[in-house]
This record gives sequence, C-alpha cells and structure tokens, in this order.
Amino acid sequence: MSQAANPRETPSPVAPAPRAEKPLRVNVRTPEVMERVQAEVEEHYRSLIVEKIRARGGSLTIGDTRVRLAKQFGFCYGVERAIDLAYASRRVFPENRIFLIGEIIHNPEVNRQLREMNIETLPWKEMDAQYDTLTGDDVVIVPAFGAPLDFMEKLDERGCKVVDTTCGDVMKVWRRVRSYAGDGVTSIIHGKAKHEETRATASRAAGKSGAGHYLIILTLEDTEIVCDFIRNGGDPDAFLERFGGAYSEGFDPARHLRRVGVANQTTMLKSETEEIQNRIRRAIADRDGGDETNFQVFDTICGATQERQDALFDLLGEPMDMLLVVGGYNSSNTSHLVEIGEKALPTFFIRGASCLKSLEEVLHFDLHRAEEVTSYPKALLGDGPVTVGITAGASCPSNLIENTVLKIFALRGVSAERVHAA
Repeated sequence: MSQAANPRETPSPVAPAPRAEKPLRVNVRTPEVMERVQAEVEEHYRSLIVEKIRARGGSLTIGDTRVRLAKQFGFCYGVERAIDLAYASRRVFPENRIFLIGEIIHNPEVNRQLREMNIETLPWKEMDAQYDTLTGDDVVIVPAFGAPLDFMEKLDERGCKVVDTTCGDVMKVWRRVRSYAGDGVTSIIHGKAKHEETRATASRAAGKSGAGHYLIILTLEDTEIVCDFIRNGGDPDAFLERFGGAYSEGFDPARHLRRVGVANQTTMLKSETEEIQNRIRRAIADRDGGDETNFQVFDTICGATQERQDALFDLLGEPMDMLLVVGGYNSSNTSHLVEIGEKALPTFFIRGASCLKSLEEVLHFDLHRAEEVTSYPKALLGDGPVTVGITAGASCPSNLIENTVLKIFALRGVSAERVHAA
C-alpha cells in the first residue's frame, strides 16, 4: 500500500472541501425490459439440478457417492439486482457505449457474460485518461461494491448516464460512517484497504463537512496495535508507517482515536468483526476509566454474508469427507467461507468444475500462499463411500454449482443422465 500523507510533516489546518455526490442515475427497470432480462439471466445462471437437490433437503446420494449442499449459498438479492441492471442497461441502450467500473461482482463467469454483451471495463483502482473520453451519450455501470466519491464526481463532470447497482447493505455502511463524521467520531473500518467496497466506504467517511477521518484495519494483529495506542499512546509516526495507505488524509492517531466508531466491509467474517469490536470497546473503556461513551458500533455485516456463514457452520455439523467452496478467487465473502471450512476438514477453493481435474488432482486457490495450487485429495480416491459438501459465496451462480455436482459424480463413475434422473 502506498504511504499516505503524514500530517506531522505536512500540516494542513484547512479541512478538505466537502464533496457532493450527484450521480446522474437513469432508470432501466421498466416492466417490459425486466421481463426479457430476467428470462435471459435465468437462462444463463439457473440450475434445475440445484433446485431439485435443495427440494430433497440439500442432499443427493447415488451409489456410494453423496453430495451435500449448504442451505444458503450463491446469488443474494443484491447480486441478482446488480446483474439484472447490467443486462437491462444493454437492452435499454442497445447502440450506446456501455462501461463498467471494474467488475460487477467478483465472479469471472458473470463478468465474462457482460464482456460478451460488449460492456467495456473501466479501471477501478485509479482513474486514467479513459475517463476523460466519456461523454453524455455513454452509459457507466457502478458495480455492486459502489465506487469512491471522486469516481462519481468524474461521471457527473462528464455528464454520463449512470446505472448504479450499489448494494443496499453497502449504502447502509456509508450512512453509518457519514453519521460518525457528523458526530466528530473517527470511523474504524474492518476491511481490506484495497477492496473496491472498502475504498468506496472510506471515501464517504469524511462526511458532509469533509472533515471526518477513518482508519482501515484487517486483522486481529492490526486491532491490537490500535488498542495499544488507544490505551497507552505511542509514536504517531511509527503508527502511520504501520498503517500506510489505510487512513484518511490528515489522520493523527493521538487526536483521532479519542472517539471512534466501528464499521466494516459487509463481506467480512462475522466472528472476527465482532472480536474486533469487543477489543476496541475494551480499550476505550480501559483508557476512559470504564466509560464507553467514546465508542460507537453498528452491525454492518450483510445479511446474506451472515446467512451463508451460518449455513456453512450447520453443514459442517454433518459427516463429510471434504468441502468444495465455489467462487471467484477475489471474492471476499467466499474466501471467508474457505477459512471457516478449512478449520474443520479438507477444503478446496475452486473457480468451478474445471478445477476438478481427476480423482487424484484438484486445482484450487490456497489462501495462505495466495496462489492457485494442485492438491491430491484422498477423499475422492478408491471405490469406498464418499460425501462431498459444497457451498458458495453470494457472487456464485447456480449453474456453476450444477457443473460441480455433475463433475463430482462423473469422476465417481456416475453419468449426468443418472444425476438428472435421480
């Protein structure tokens, strides 16, 4: 992460000017358009096999091979809405140039479909000269994660037609950090500093006045460093170096950790967010003689994320030999499902069925090494009975789950025809 400005070296007594958020939204959700769109989306992503397995209680057994599905997985409402709006944009504006800031969601299959619809990608990490070529005839889709305020201001400046698919749960977090700023409270955001959603949230933490501040933390180790500074103070320069690129301009830990409010990237691991909240609460109380009035918190974990994590814990209560977590490798909510699973049994994070190479080889993403690796799962070997659990994050379509189910049975000698008949 790049080092942000150090306020002790470059003092800036003047608060930054407040930003106006004025995207030029257009409505593409007309009844006739949405009827066609929903049929198209269903054709691309629906799975009859998944629906039948769910109707049977989430389990399918053929011979000595059993597949168990989590009760909750795959597309959530916010993801479905974002995809619907992206598809509708092309229907409503068949001749216009259409652009998407980054990825609509973190799933390569969905983003591939949009590219095939001639929806072009704009950079999301930094704006480049391409943004200056946008015109009033161009349509720009804002992804489900949202976009930072300076991106929205650029679209307003260029006069683009904006289709905003930002998830409602994300916007709830934005309202919370704006509220913190209005009360003179620093937002401590549990999230990944380079994630699209967290960057969008951080840009709102300045509040209407433009004078609010934020600090982004990811791990419990980060939390302990923050808690130690809250309790005991310390070297501000060393603190800023440690969190370089993860705090607001002008942030001074000695001043801006006096009153804090916790928020989070909506797709974080619920138990970890709660632990971070509790540790910071205790640190404030320890510093202030048991008084917690300088600490605020608001639960901003997305409901779908929580449901999928809870459903996986339930699934792990069933006997299984291995777990497959299906989804995009850059999906935050999916990676947390992997973290939960791997504490209980052999767990493989796969993009889709193509990663199941054979009975002896699975291509999967190793979270600890942050790279794709090949493993040799003993669970699928031999002729004995095997039970495979499957779950997926909120950005994974059901057709990818279906393909995974079919591939598991195929590797175990069960044809697709037998699966469909079952």
